[in-house]
Amino acid sequence: MTTPPHGGVLIDRTLPQEARADTLRRAERLPSLDLGERQAREVENIALGVYSPLDGFLKRADFEAVLKTSRLAGGVPWTIPIVLDVSDADASRLGGEILLRHDGRALATMQVEEAYPLPLDGYCRSVFGTLDPKHPGVAHAGTMGAMLLGGPITLIDLLPTPFPAHRLAPRETRARFEANGWKTVVGFQTRNIPHVGHEALQKAALNLTDGLFINPLVGGKKAGDFEDPVIVAAYDALVRHYYPADRAVLGILQGQMRYAGPKEAIFHAIQRKNFGCSHFIIGRDHAGVGTFYHPYAAQEIFGEFPDLGVTPLLFPAFFKCRKCQGMVNEKICPHRGDDRVDFSGTQLRGAILGGADFDGMIRPEVAAAIRAVDGGPIRT
Repeated sequence: MTTPPHGGVLIDRTLPQEARADTLRRAERLPSLDLGERQAREVENIALGVYSPLDGFLKRADFEAVLKTSRLAGGVPWTIPIVLDVSDADASRLGGEILLRHDGRALATMQVEEAYPLPLDGYCRSVFGTLDPKHPGVAHAGTMGAMLLGGPITLIDLLPTPFPAHRLAPRETRARFEANGWKTVVGFQTRNIPHVGHEALQKAALNLTDGLFINPLVGGKKAGDFEDPVIVAAYDALVRHYYPADRAVLGILQGQMRYAGPKEAIFHAIQRKNFGCSHFIIGRDHAGVGTFYHPYAAQEIFGEFPDLGVTPLLFPAFFKCRKCQGMVNEKICPHRGDDRVDFSGTQLRGAILGGADFDGMIRPEVAAAIRAVDGGPIRT
């Protein structure tokens, strides 16, 4: 039996196929709101149960509780507010049932139960721990509408995805884990291509569990991050060539990074719990950016949530030690200086952009997959 979903209920706010035509006809007469890609993916993740126990965008009591306590009003751990921001004008005209649109198509209906102001500074301090506009999360928050709408949603149809073979909803991953006979599953969040240090970390965690769920985030990321097709192709090659077929599942998470460090680490764990994971890998500087967070702040925060319902597996950074002659980490290897070969996203970006050799940082099949992807590898 897989891990219970967060809050005890796996949410499903998707419309049955047989009800879509009638709902579409009725919804076209409703007041409507056009959503960007970021907001639209939030709707989809709510509907599919990735954000269980949420059935819609946060209303005021839950929003304020999350900012103050990192929990929903009922006490369930929750660290990142899931909100629908709008302008003052839209907040004034929208109430009751509305239609949410994206890219010219009907996406979902929403029952608007509350409209309330966004306390921008309080939001940024709570989620990101800073008001510095150089933080990408703070910079995005500065573009948000002044008002928030709260209430449940119902998804009419899924958004298109460029990676249909790897799109798995929580109900699908849970069914797959159960079919594999996995009682314990460790989740891995990533927004990067895999180097051999990542592989060592994942396999160390897999030694402790029945299965591994590799769940790269595709969607909204900052400039300088790897492009989604490169990430997916790289992990597809790694899983096919270096993992037993019955021990690893690759599935994407469509959404956006907040770069919120420790708060986002808890949020990432909650999402993977909803996919069916019992354990979750937290490495060095998880979900961090620049020097805004201590390298192990994302590990330390788990001590504040003993009731999270998912076990964090806390790892230091892996590196290659010439003296130890293998992959190690700072907990088990005393060597420094020239003996130590570190792996970093910065080094990988430099090798890719400069056409240099990867010098053993990544597997040859992964390198070939990366170079076979059309378009630029790095987000600009």
